[in-house]
Amino acid sequence: MARRLPSQPPTLPGFSHIHILGSGGFADVFLYEQNMPRRQVAVKVMLSEVVNDQVRQMFQAEANLMAQLSAHPSILTVYQASVSSDGRPYLVMELCSSALSQRYRAERLPVAEVLRIAVRIGSAVETAHRAGVLHRDIKPSNILLTAYGHPVLSDFGIAATLSESGDREAVGMSIPWSAPEVLMDETAGSIESEVWAFAATVYSLLAGRSPFEIPGESNKSADLIARINKARPQPVNRGDVPPSLERALARAMSRRPDNRPATVLELVHELQAVETELGVPQTPVEVAMDEWAHATVADLEDRTNVRGAQVAVSSVAQRRRKRRGAVGDAAYSGIGTVRDSRNVPRSTGTRPKQPPPRGVRVITWVLVAATVLVIALGATATVVLIRSGSSDIPTVSDISATVQDHTVRFAWGDPGIQDADTYQISTGTGQPSVQQRGGSFVVDATPGERVCITVTVNREGKTGNPSSEKCADVPA
Repeated sequence: MARRLPSQPPTLPGFSHIHILGSGGFADVFLYEQNMPRRQVAVKVMLSEVVNDQVRQMFQAEANLMAQLSAHPSILTVYQASVSSDGRPYLVMELCSSALSQRYRAERLPVAEVLRIAVRIGSAVETAHRAGVLHRDIKPSNILLTAYGHPVLSDFGIAATLSESGDREAVGMSIPWSAPEVLMDETAGSIESEVWAFAATVYSLLAGRSPFEIPGESNKSADLIARINKARPQPVNRGDVPPSLERALARAMSRRPDNRPATVLELVHELQAVETELGVPQTPVEVAMDEWAHATVADLEDRTNVRGAQVAVSSVAQRRRKRRGAVGDAAYSGIGTVRDSRNVPRSTGTRPKQPPPRGVRVITWVLVAATVLVIALGATATVVLIRSGSSDIPTVSDISATVQDHTVRFAWGDPGIQDADTYQISTGTGQPSVQQRGGSFVVDATPGERVCITVTVNREGKTGNPSSEKCADVPA
């Protein structure tokens, strides 16, 4: 079928058109330069011939979904959504590369790299599911790479909410990565079918082809549908793919949905176990915690999560309150403990008490001064003890460094951090330190460069002892 010519790029206020990036069935994607702040962006513009009320609603739904989810580090960021002067809806998005969709077919991707991509994209899909959203078009070409090489999931154009997924509406689909029940029109999409599509995508990145595509044979849509309906994928046929990974993907592509992992996260955990089996650091799962995701600004301020009439106080707030003591705790909760001098009990006698003799007064003042000195010394000791309490913040040790394709991946084991702790990573290049929860850090380097990092645990604004500096030399 002949490719259509791209549509005319619209005139967008504040943006300058550069060139076409790609074309799809319903939209074109153009490269624009945003004038303020100045940066290059990708702009997805709907085709005028397909724009109707239903398409506008789908496009608006995509914009809202992407905006809701794009805070996730592995979901494409949307900057803006609007309608051009000629009536075509458009999205302004982060500029990313589609190189992965060509690369996996042209060369054999390392198993460790595929697992890293899979865990991150699986985390994005799981996050969408927890927000009540099905992607419904998971495939390799919808995995883009940021300028820093981080994979992101794109194109929620045919996404649907979980509550709507039972509708037998006609939806776009990518046959090679669609589950049998979707192709047979038994469902418009479900979590189980997303598990299938995610597994089929991981398989494709490993095999260089979709699971039911047979080299040298007919691979037309009807052929693929017939093979997918039997659900017997061919082995990946790579000697470096462990049997445990083959089994995990085969189970996720079972013909019966109830034989598959119940969630994408369950499959992601299996992929992490394969990473451990291969001796590579586990890629951290990036799924927002429920308490954070549902908290308001006020909730985040005092680390509480309000659900109905119940208030769950986080462990961070509990630790803070324990250290404040009774007086500090009362002040923290807004309850005053300072007594008004007007309420001090007075003597009920009719005669005022006579002051003690002068000698007694002198002795009394000496005792008072001594007592104050002892209290001051005790307070000083207490302050010293409190300050030295930062020693309970764990220290990171045994940092490993792996160099691959001019990328350095540092990783370390959990030294015993708590729920609210973060790692503070310094590269010693004058750049601001990075705060994160994961136990690995990736640096893109230039040939011949030496890359060094130190890692410090941050607990409630206090830092522990930094790790020993770990360096890696990138081959020239």
